[in-house]
Amino acid sequence: MRSSLPVRIFSAAVTLALALILLDGLWHFFSWAIVHAVWSVPRGADGAPDTDLCRAAIGRGACWAVIGEKFRFILFGFYPHALQWRPAIVVALFVLLFALSLNPRFWRPALVAVWLAVLALVAVLMWGGVFGLDFVAADQWGGLPITLILATFGLALSFPLAILVALGRRASGLPMIRWLAVAYVELIRGVPLISLLFMASVMLPLFLPEGIDINKLLRAQLAFILFAGAYLAEVVRAGLQALPRGQQEAAAALGLSYWQATRLVILPQALRHVIPMLVNTFIGFFKDTSLVLIIGIFDLMTTGRTATLEPRWQGFGNEVYLLLAAIYFAFCFTMARISRLLERRLNEPHLPIEEPA
Repeated sequence: MRSSLPVRIFSAAVTLALALILLDGLWHFFSWAIVHAVWSVPRGADGAPDTDLCRAAIGRGACWAVIGEKFRFILFGFYPHALQWRPAIVVALFVLLFALSLNPRFWRPALVAVWLAVLALVAVLMWGGVFGLDFVAADQWGGLPITLILATFGLALSFPLAILVALGRRASGLPMIRWLAVAYVELIRGVPLISLLFMASVMLPLFLPEGIDINKLLRAQLAFILFAGAYLAEVVRAGLQALPRGQQEAAAALGLSYWQATRLVILPQALRHVIPMLVNTFIGFFKDTSLVLIIGIFDLMTTGRTATLEPRWQGFGNEVYLLLAAIYFAFCFTMARISRLLERRLNEPHLPIEEPA
């Protein structure tokens, strides 16, 4: 007791000091965010918001009025104000699609048709020009729908590409395919995403025939698909290598062809082993969509930053960035929690089937 007592007293003192520092920080944040915060501002004779109350509260209280004034621009960018119900429905459709896709009860072939239908509906709502909807050019899109479109379309199209590349790297009997897969992965993973975005935005149009132009958003989407495909391919390959070779031999003994064995035996087990790594890649890819600001695409982060450039709202960027952080955290934390749920459910031992008497 004599030898351990000083250590325990020191540990208790450090714990108490850290707790007091944490409580003091939480109280200051609560005081800034709630107690002394400005929630709304009056409007002047010209109808513009008067930010004098927010200016007077700088340093001791937050100005949440900037969120109330700019939240539609932050969420939807330059999309026409009267038509912003369309991107709002798009965001709701994406959330519903994610909820269905991450529930094992809906893992049926019909889910592929649901994905295709929802993605087609997203294109119709965002572009318009059909069914009596006004046409809106992609240059006017922005905010949260852009982030979700880049992430969702990118992951949906890069995942099949990643599986093919991972299988191609294991095709020992086809050296040309294996070399092409290795070259693709090493080339894409050897350069930063920013360089791919610049290539897609600046260099790709130079290789297109005269008179053919691809929208800037589509070019960025192509860069994201290639980038995510290379990283996901390595994750899938890790799962394939972790699988015992006896699984492939057992499938062959049952008379299954290579593709049947891969689809029914190999891939399901391999993907189950790498669920944490897959979701980690998804989360990183979702956050990397903010890099499109360098080629002039107004994603969620860019619209939030642009909202604070207006002179009357300059100096209130902390409130806007807290909102953006909350939105990113909500999506990323949800993906992380669902991955843990999937991991526990897929690792549950299956009960043996009792034969009828």
